Amino acid sequence: MANSDKIALNNIGAVTNALDLMMEKDPRVVLWGEDAGFEGGVFRATEGLQKKYGIERAWDSPIAEASICGVAVGAAIAGLRPVIEMQFQGFSFPAFQQLFVHAARYRNRSRSRFTVPMVMRMPMAGGVRALEHHSEAIEALYAHIPGLKVVMPSTPYDTKGLLIAAINDPDPVVFLEPKKIYRAFKQEVPAGIYEVPIGKANVIKEGSDLTLVTYGAQVHESIAAIQQLTSTPGLEEVDVELIDLRTIKPLDTETIIESVKKTGRILIVHEAVKSFSVSAEIIARVNEKAFEYLESAPARLTGYDITVPLAKGENFHSITKEKIIDKIRKIMES
Repeated sequence: MANSDKIALNNIGAVTNALDLMMEKDPRVVLWGEDAGFEGGVFRATEGLQKKYGIERAWDSPIAEASICGVAVGAAIAGLRPVIEMQFQGFSFPAFQQLFVHAARYRNRSRSRFTVPMVMRMPMAGGVRALEHHSEAIEALYAHIPGLKVVMPSTPYDTKGLLIAAINDPDPVVFLEPKKIYRAFKQEVPAGIYEVPIGKANVIKEGSDLTLVTYGAQVHESIAAIQQLTSTPGLEEVDVELIDLRTIKPLDTETIIESVKKTGRILIVHEAVKSFSVSAEIIARVNEKAFEYLESAPARLTGYDITVPLAKGENFHSITKEKIIDKIRKIMES
């Protein structure tokens, strides 16, 4: 396959393609989860992989998230590279002990004699009007734990490259997949294996008036909002710099600070609740490292501090381009 070969993938296809390539390349890569084997997962992210690689490398687990994660910890320590699927992010709570107490700590506990090269994939956040456990956005919980990396891509290119990087990483990676954008669009990506570096944000658009930091599905709402600014009275000349974090932990503080020093303003947008969140951590770092450059108080647009509403109530909770534009107006007028 030539290095220049491209294929068009949506985000769910990028997951499948990355897993396929890595399972073909490395016999240590194995996967399992609820319905992840024969059926290919509830969103069909692993479709066809059991048929291609056999039940020994792609299988269905019991409905027991602690077991799914605990077996992965042991398998990783023993030399495999497991990629496990939590059917939805809200189902991962029973796995916290195995993930937080063992996977995240084993390198430190063994003084680096052992590592845990595992990936925990999971669909997350809203967009499909599902019940609460199916629509959680709890990325800050994982990011709080030393020893874990936390990734949330927004495009097929980043999804494929970051998943391959996560599989190759010697330490545990929580890989979050916003289901709202699983099949929202396609993008041409390299057909072969490539990596997007974990811990490096992507400056999608440069600007001089305001730094907008976001990740996941909110990247696309932010792009739509920025495009609409040119026809929004009073905001036509506002030049926004847009940063897609791609990785929540380790956080690319350097890219954020460089941008804020240039623009003097920052807005963080995410779907997760406001209190004790990723946006709170970013604001703390900006205040510590770039306070004297600020022309207005750091701002954020987030989900409300409530459990995800049911059905149509999700529209009230969701981040929209209209909400982003309104927030930008308030910042520029402050």
